[in-house]
Amino acid sequence: MRTKAVVAVCCAVLLFYFVLLGRLGADLIGTGNWAGIALGIALFLLPLVGAWAVVRELMFGVATERLGRELAERGALPADELSRTASGRVDRAAGAAMFQRCRAEVEADPADAGAWYRLAIAYDAAGDRRRGRAAARHAVRLHRGRG
Repeated sequence: MRTKAVVAVCCAVLLFYFVLLGRLGADLIGTGNWAGIALGIALFLLPLVGAWAVVRELMFGVATERLGRELAERGALPADELSRTASGRVDRAAGAAMFQRCRAEVEADPADAGAWYRLAIAYDAAGDRRRGRAAARHAVRLHRGRG
């Protein structure tokens, strides 16, 4: 719940920022100067690109949360029994072992959205967030394709 509150505050701040950029863009366009018009148009486009990125990430978050909830209800998520270092991070060897198990699941059934989701968790445990997000996106695509 705390994460959702932080996301809501960040979106509100970003919306305020976009409104300020829009007003500044309108003022620059109103100058009639070609440089002002060009900068004003750019200031209108930047918030649109930012809004697209925010919406895309929010949709990704909702979709992965939904898939995770469905998998949890079916008991298809791994228990968090990984050993951790004193700082709370997952032990590298434990993360690597989980990754090997989850990768074998995906190789055995590449069309299983749950296996890809578990692989995303394993990537995260192993410290590879970029590949974890890619695996989660693939899991969501597979999940959407079945229903």
